[in-house]
Amino acid sequence: ILYALLVGVIAGFGAVVFRKLIALFHNLLFFGNFSFTYDTLVHAAESPWGIGVIGVPVAGALIVAFLVKTFAPEAKGHGVPEVIDAIYYNRGIIRPQVAVIKSLASSVSIGSGGAIGREGPIIQIGATFGSVFAQWLRLPDWQRMVLIACGAGGGIAATFNTPIGGILFAAEIMMVEISSRTLIPVMIATGISSLIGRAFFGDHSSFIIPALTLSGAQTTPWSAFAAYAGLGLVLGLLATVYTRSIYVFEDFFDRLPGNYYTRHALGMVAVGVMLYMLMQAVGHYYIEGVGYATIQDILDGRLTVTWLLLLLVVLKLLAVSLTLGSGASGGIFSPGLFMGAALGAGLISLVQSVVPSVPLSPVSGAVIGMACVIAASTGAAVTAVVMIFEMTRDYNVIIPLIVAVSLAYALRRFLLADSIYTLKLSRRGHHIPSALQSHLYLMRPAVDLVHAPFVRLEYGDRLRDLKAALDGISNGRPPYVLLTSAGRIRGVIPTGVVATLLAEDAGDPALGRFAEAHHVVVSEDTEVFDLVARLRQQQCRIALVTKGKQDDDPEGVVAVISWEDIVTQANLPENLGTTGAGPKQVL
Repeated sequence: ILYALLVGVIAGFGAVVFRKLIALFHNLLFFGNFSFTYDTLVHAAESPWGIGVIGVPVAGALIVAFLVKTFAPEAKGHGVPEVIDAIYYNRGIIRPQVAVIKSLASSVSIGSGGAIGREGPIIQIGATFGSVFAQWLRLPDWQRMVLIACGAGGGIAATFNTPIGGILFAAEIMMVEISSRTLIPVMIATGISSLIGRAFFGDHSSFIIPALTLSGAQTTPWSAFAAYAGLGLVLGLLATVYTRSIYVFEDFFDRLPGNYYTRHALGMVAVGVMLYMLMQAVGHYYIEGVGYATIQDILDGRLTVTWLLLLLVVLKLLAVSLTLGSGASGGIFSPGLFMGAALGAGLISLVQSVVPSVPLSPVSGAVIGMACVIAASTGAAVTAVVMIFEMTRDYNVIIPLIVAVSLAYALRRFLLADSIYTLKLSRRGHHIPSALQSHLYLMRPAVDLVHAPFVRLEYGDRLRDLKAALDGISNGRPPYVLLTSAGRIRGVIPTGVVATLLAEDAGDPALGRFAEAHHVVVSEDTEVFDLVARLRQQQCRIALVTKGKQDDDPEGVVAVISWEDIVTQANLPENLGTTGAGPKQVL
């Protein structure tokens, strides 16, 4: 609990420092000012560089390429997949320099106008500290995983002032075990991170969301629910395109001639041109950085032009794909919120213009749109619903949210099995489980897995002695052969080897030649889970089940279980309810 508290403190202050770094680089690169003041809810003023603003993202790209290529390649991209990969494929081991380089590279990427978010980097920074702290203390693997989840959940909680959402994000995306011993530390970490975030950012979420005009579920007409359902499907399609687009652009840039520097600079030139053209055409950069000012405009009702909202969806999708695809360091959360808000508000405005009698508002469309795109693209559906509820504190939004988010998530899963986080890992051949499941067969007594009897023979016996022992006995499966000498166990011949010896005309060899001497001894009440752990720990394939004390007394052995027996049961779930052969099947 104390460790989780410390990780939560670091995650909270990490969010504060990271925001200050973004402000510093944004003010330096866009205005030439040394300042840590930057309100992301207000549009940045026009840069004094004029058309030279196109070079700002390029300068940032060169700095990022140097930092990532030189010090920490893991800092490239949106961060969360690297944390998940470390959890499932590297025992939660993350290098300490990742936190430093991720902070610098992502703050430069965002501050120079890259169309990416700050949540992914904050998650990776908090998770890295949790991992490094656990490594330093030499904690067990499961505690290291918990502290990684504490850092990730704390980062989300501090950023959005959504402590419950932070807990759920850690549970849905990061945690490999859901229990009291894992959830309570995450709750503590997200709680303290939220308090730190509130102390610096105020007691409100990242966006100031006005009271919605959604009516209660009992008075909402079916036409409104139909509109929300349709909105959810369209947003699910957008989330699928968003997920695919980043990696399509990544493949495109990887195929270009040149190196990391030239490719990333080329992508950011295109982003710089888009920023300059938007400022000249509509008076704001709109898509640069995290894009919170645009989202706030939509929520405040200041940005209501349908064609502009829909155009911004396309431009943001293109900009984030160019930014991340060419090699930037930053998150995907904020762009998803941006596109969801813009498309949700734009579509609702379009529906209202056609059917004005339906009680909908662009603000409600924006709020639901944010939840749908985040839920569908990241796979954190429950997190998205709860976070929006925490932001709005409007209970009437829950049912429309559930309807729209469920359909958006379902459509994305139908079209694409991987989320925006796991697709990156699947492309490496690192497949991540889509659900946490209780393997009930692992909780059964190990003796339930006994499929074959065993016979005791002397270590010096030969094949003819085995045939004599089996003479007149009919059994569908050959037995294990337990070889003993001077009252001690010398080895076990597996059933497969026995079957081969009985089927082939191999003369009369000594049985000891075919015995496996390495085995483990377990008691009758040992569960399958613990048996698997023992076999893996001792690097062997045979377990002897004894009645009473666990030693090498052959008279105490009541069953023999091999790794093959365990695998057979794991592949036959229809047999999970049967009791198996029983422990005393001795010939």
